[in-house]
Amino acid sequence: MRLIYYPLGRNISLVYSKQTIVLFVLVLGTLMGALDSTIVILAFPAIAEGLHSDIATTIWIILIYLLVTAVTTTPFGRIGDLYGRSRMFNAGFAIFTIGSVLCGIAHNIQLLILFRAVQAIGGSLLQSNSGAIIADVFPRNERGSAFGYNSLGWTAGAMIGIVLGGVITTFLGWEYIFFINIPIGIAAVILGIFYLKDVEQVKTSLDLVGMSLLAGSLSLLSFGAVDYAGQGLNLFNLVLMILGAITVPLFIFYELRSKSPMLDLRTFSDRVLKYSILAAFFMSLGYLSVVFLIIMYLQGVRGLSPLDASLLLIPGYVVGSILSPLMGKLSDRYGARIIASTGVVMLGFAILVYLTLGRDTPIYVVLIASAISGIGTSMFYPANNSAVMASARTGSYGSISGLLRTLQNIGILGSFVMAISVASASIPRSDAFEIFIGTTNLSGGLSKEFITGMDSALWVSLILLAISGVMSVIRGKESRV
Repeated sequence: MRLIYYPLGRNISLVYSKQTIVLFVLVLGTLMGALDSTIVILAFPAIAEGLHSDIATTIWIILIYLLVTAVTTTPFGRIGDLYGRSRMFNAGFAIFTIGSVLCGIAHNIQLLILFRAVQAIGGSLLQSNSGAIIADVFPRNERGSAFGYNSLGWTAGAMIGIVLGGVITTFLGWEYIFFINIPIGIAAVILGIFYLKDVEQVKTSLDLVGMSLLAGSLSLLSFGAVDYAGQGLNLFNLVLMILGAITVPLFIFYELRSKSPMLDLRTFSDRVLKYSILAAFFMSLGYLSVVFLIIMYLQGVRGLSPLDASLLLIPGYVVGSILSPLMGKLSDRYGARIIASTGVVMLGFAILVYLTLGRDTPIYVVLIASAISGIGTSMFYPANNSAVMASARTGSYGSISGLLRTLQNIGILGSFVMAISVASASIPRSDAFEIFIGTTNLSGGLSKEFITGMDSALWVSLILLAISGVMSVIRGKESRV
């Protein structure tokens, strides 16, 4: 695929203006998604109260987003390959903005959950095609820097969401956490229409069977895992997960024999691509569960409000925002292996700091660990993502970008399931959900049991990070020429 982008003005160099404006639009998309994720968590109590909903139902405004993005990012990436990546990206902005309007006017929890699914479709189109557009616009030896700025959009959006979440829900009402997306979305759609133009797409047919098999497998696995988190192990969710697991080899068997596969599995013969994607999956699965657990610790054990608990994580976002572009640039110069692998080590060190937490540990320990984690994420994600896209074949940028996001989204979903499951092993399941959204805290005995379970989960996360680190190290050095 070849894209044409129009310059900002005659006095600015053509190359500079092309890349700058494209990157700005991509960062807006990342920022809006990140802002929405943190701001929604902070508004949980207000939403539950305003819509007269119970906790088990309200939690689905997060879960439905995770489920939809986990299932759709790979197919949407392939659709971008076939019908235009920028076209799909612009459609994603429009759908996300419309979904935000609908969420803001929802008058019951069922409608809000439905409209969050609409938002998720838009978010999935943005996620799956943004990396592919970076690969189209930036040469291999500059993609790390571009992904670094894209990561800055995520950390900046998460910080803005934390700051605005408390203010908006306190003084305006929970509806406005969705309305805030409207001006960003409108501006981005206008910029995208004028400056992102597809002129050539991959000439092949749409693999509907492969898409159906993958979507079915991921839906069964994801829904089964979510039901397990909410209800504990039972026959229903066990059957769902088994059926999902059985569908995976069927998908692989079909794709290997398809003339126009949705996902060309032969691309995984590339060592760098294969191990970079695996490193990203284990990173998401291992480290994001830590974030969930620490939020639960701060709210359930230390009795902090959702806003105060989130503010303690801001040092990590600040450090990540500052360092991500620099680390991405360094990965362009020295390759992803050293930078990303060092990032995994830093995140492992942050977990070791979190393992010292008890009922009376000074709060500044969380601040220190958060800052260390910010260094780690700023090193890992830009370097690793750029290595994936530097190794992808030109005609499959969308499907590979989508697959990367799919595995990361599955990792996020798995992290949530792990956090809730660990908490539910030591405290009542209803209490686990309530401390996750900050509507209750634990008494002395239960808080001690929760910390014991949290420590066990942190050790599991450390093992998963170690696997991610191994994948990162053995990937080899990618070509940036």
